Amino acid sequence: MLLSIVVGAVVAILTYKLARLIIEGGQFRKNTRCDGKVILITGANTGIGKETARELLKRGGKVYIACRSLERANEARNDIVAQTGLADIHVRELDLASMESIRKFAKGFLEEEPRLDLLINNAGVMACPKALTKDGFEQQLGVNHLGHFLLTNLLLDRLKAAAPSRIVNLSSLAHKYGKINRKDLNSEHSYNQVTAYCQSKLANVMFTRELAKRLQGTGVTAYAVHPGTVDTELPRHMGSFFFLFDHKLVKPLLRVAFKTPLSGAQTTLYTALDEDLAQESGKYYADCREQKLSSYARNDELAAWLWEESARMTRL
Repeated sequence: MLLSIVVGAVVAILTYKLARLIIEGGQFRKNTRCDGKVILITGANTGIGKETARELLKRGGKVYIACRSLERANEARNDIVAQTGLADIHVRELDLASMESIRKFAKGFLEEEPRLDLLINNAGVMACPKALTKDGFEQQLGVNHLGHFLLTNLLLDRLKAAAPSRIVNLSSLAHKYGKINRKDLNSEHSYNQVTAYCQSKLANVMFTRELAKRLQGTGVTAYAVHPGTVDTELPRHMGSFFFLFDHKLVKPLLRVAFKTPLSGAQTTLYTALDEDLAQESGKYYADCREQKLSSYARNDELAAWLWEESARMTRL
C-alpha cells in the first residue's frame, strides 16, 4: 500500500514536471552578451517586458524602459536593481496612445543617446472595450501598431547608425485569426474587441515584414515574436472574464497552465541576441523557432498598403 502511494506520488511529480517543461516552451540557453549595447524596451514595467529588461541588463546592456506610468516603471527599475545589483537601467515616459508623447520621447531620446542597438516594441493592450487614443485611433490599433510604427520610424536613423542592430516586435498567435479591414481599419463603423486585437497583432507581423524589406542592406534586421500564453496582466481589460482569471482560487491553476513571464521573454531574447539570426529578417518566431505564416499574413501588397496607411494616419 505504501509502495503504491510512493509510486503514485513519483509519477504525479514527474508528470507535472514534464507538463511544465512543455508549457514553458523553447528556452534561449546561450550566454550571448550585449555589453555596451543601448537597448530600448516599451512597456517594461511588468510581465514579459520586465523580465526582458532584467535579462538584457544582466547580459551587459544599457537598458531604457519606456512606459506610460513613471511610478510603475520606477518601481520595476528599483526591483530589477535590487535583484541584479546592476544600475544601468533607465526610466523614460512614453504613452503609445499619444502621437505627441511618442514624438516628444523620440526627440528626447535622440538628444540623449548617440546610439541605439536594439529596439523591443513590447507594450500592448488586449481585447479592450471600445476606446480611442488621444489622436482618435481605436485603442488596440493605436497602441499595438500605430504607436510602435511611429516610434520605430522616428528612431530608424539611430538604429542604422549603430548597425548591425535589431528591432523586435511582439505579436501574437492571434494574428492568424486577424484580417486587415481596409474599409474600416480604425473600427469607426463597427467594433469587436477580439477582432480588433487580432487585427492589431496581424498588423505587427505585416509591419515587421514590410520593415525588413525597406531595411535591406542597412544592417538593421526585424523580427516578429509570439511569446506564448503567459501569466501576465495583459488581459486586464477583458472585464468580468479577466476577474475570473484573477480570482484567488483560479489564479494558482492558471500559473500551472500558463508560461511564466520569464519563459514568455525567451523568444524575445532569442531574436534580440542570437547570432544565428544575424542574416535573417522579417520572419515570425515562437518558442525560439521560426514559425510559418499564413498566406494572408504573407500578402506583400496588403503589407505595403498598411505601411502607407499607417504613415498617413500618424503623419509620418
